[in-house]
Amino acid sequence: MIRAPRAAVAMAAACVLAGWLGAPASASAQKGVALVIAGASGGEKYAEQSKRWRQEIATALTERYKFGTVTVLGDETSDDVPRASAAEVRKAIAAVKAQVGKDDLLLVVLLGHGTFDGAVAKFNLVGPDLVAAEWKTLLGGVAGTLAVINTTESSYPFLEELAGRGRIVITATDSVAQKYATVFPEYFAKALSEASTDLDKNGRTSVWEVFQASALADKQHYSQRAQLTTERAVLDDTGEGKGREFDAKDAGRFGSLARATYLETMDPAEAANPALADLVRRRRVLEADAEALRARKPETEPAKWSAEWETLMIDLAKVSREIRSKS
Repeated sequence: MIRAPRAAVAMAAACVLAGWLGAPASASAQKGVALVIAGASGGEKYAEQSKRWRQEIATALTERYKFGTVTVLGDETSDDVPRASAAEVRKAIAAVKAQVGKDDLLLVVLLGHGTFDGAVAKFNLVGPDLVAAEWKTLLGGVAGTLAVINTTESSYPFLEELAGRGRIVITATDSVAQKYATVFPEYFAKALSEASTDLDKNGRTSVWEVFQASALADKQHYSQRAQLTTERAVLDDTGEGKGREFDAKDAGRFGSLARATYLETMDPAEAANPALADLVRRRRVLEADAEALRARKPETEPAKWSAEWETLMIDLAKVSREIRSKS
């Protein structure tokens, strides 16, 4: 039998891994659960727009990413989904939280409008609104990874309130001063739906890639029209509550959890095959180990780091090959 040199195997694995690297503990989800809430629209024009966005997002999560559960709440002008009232939101959150295990992903997307009165931020619902602090309470105790995307104006306080370990929070704005209707949800829905969002072409799409694609498109929207930018999408996945914009030059630890959290869930064939499921879980662990090692590179002796990296890449290449052979 001909064996490839260790260096060649490591290089091949590194090419496959490029862009996959993530944070400890999470990596790609075994099961995806989503809650898409289109709150009070504030007019017929916004109602149609919001309805289109929520439908595009729900379709992408169901058909492309194979989420097991996608719950949708809508504006009172819609008659095809439950109303997005405070009572329905509480009930829906309780229901989806009950379905999320420690290896799963709960994705919450907020569409519509938000406000900030100088003291508290709200997401506008049909009837009484819920302030950011109430969302924090409702979303507490999620067993798996929680990703919250608030696409509205005045959404930044939600990032400060909801940030925590094992959480990804994305907001369409980076300050309370950005209080005008946003275009970010348009590009977020598009990024979820398009295969080109898989920027590293590894066959999977991470939350980071969706953030990157939608944030860049959002910036281009204003620059191409020579308009004053009234929104800047930011992400926090460290728990610090300090959102950061996407920066192509940023090679630090920013976004590690988002990079490791994939929207593609475990395929039914994988779940039905214990051996294959174990391999998929093993790959997730190796990917997380790789990110942890990459984060330690600045303070690790170069030769030692390279040796550990090569071993990890070889292990990952072997597991990936086994997965392909069993799929």
